[in-house]
Amino acid sequence: MKARCKDLLNRAVAAMVAAIEVYNKPDFLYRGETFAILAANAWELLLKAKWLVNHDNKITSLYVREGKGEKRKRIKRTKAGNPMTHSLSYLAAKLSESSLLDKNVLVNLEVLEEIRDSAVHFYHPYPRLAERLQEIAMAAVKNFNTAVSDWFKEDLSRFNFYLLPLSFISPLTEGETVTSNQSVENFISFVNEQEQQAGDRESPYMVTVNVELKFVRSKSTTAAPVRVTNDPDAPAVRLTEDQIREKYPWDYQMLTQKCREKYEGFKTNVDYHKLRKKYDSDSRFVYVRRLDPENPKTPTKRFYNPAILREFDKIYSRK
Repeated sequence: MKARCKDLLNRAVAAMVAAIEVYNKPDFLYRGETFAILAANAWELLLKAKWLVNHDNKITSLYVREGKGEKRKRIKRTKAGNPMTHSLSYLAAKLSESSLLDKNVLVNLEVLEEIRDSAVHFYHPYPRLAERLQEIAMAAVKNFNTAVSDWFKEDLSRFNFYLLPLSFISPLTEGETVTSNQSVENFISFVNEQEQQAGDRESPYMVTVNVELKFVRSKSTTAAPVRVTNDPDAPAVRLTEDQIREKYPWDYQMLTQKCREKYEGFKTNVDYHKLRKKYDSDSRFVYVRRLDPENPKTPTKRFYNPAILREFDKIYSRK
């Protein structure tokens, strides 16, 4: 990777880490606005790094030009006289047109920009829409992590790339009301409309991420006591069969069919089976269902999470 691209990538990661750190502070009333500003900055730097990779590292390819005629266009300058570079929305749209940026990322960034612009140019009118904003923010972080891995083969696991669940953010107190106005309604409508424009539902990239965490107080004497703990000996949370199938919806036939649809010249040969079996023990991608859970010798069937295609993307060429 060229030095300029590497520098932009490092700065993009630093900006996203800063956005997450601010958001996760225990009491920060401007968390949503600050996150949107820093996260949008992180994404713009990341897209500029990707843009340079695809334009022979020519810094001039990022400059905004003005004037008539392709050859006579001059570089547009800032008030300080420096070259003005393309915006986040311009780069996202162009990369999406070239199929280099997933449609879901484009839609997520459009919503993120709306929050950023409201905070920067006037004020953020949605103080009680924390849940909706976090769904957007979590998708922005997840998409960023995925894009860095896909585009630059960089592993960001050394960073804690997560946002605290809203269950750890104070809810409305008794007697407190939610103020609704036209700005709030406009924003909700905008987000809903953008979600309808989402691309491939099986893509590893998302428009919004829904996370639900509930602790319910019960007076029942039969209710099991629960504590949040990092004790490795604590009892594990069990998923229902429906929840498991929702997370791992594909069997072998469906996975193979999705590969045929997505990859150029795909064949169900030895190489495919070897690659697939490589992830058999990775619970992120594969769930092994036993006919008799108590019998280790019982027949098994594997189910796959669509995210496994992200690993296959590194081997196969997309259509």
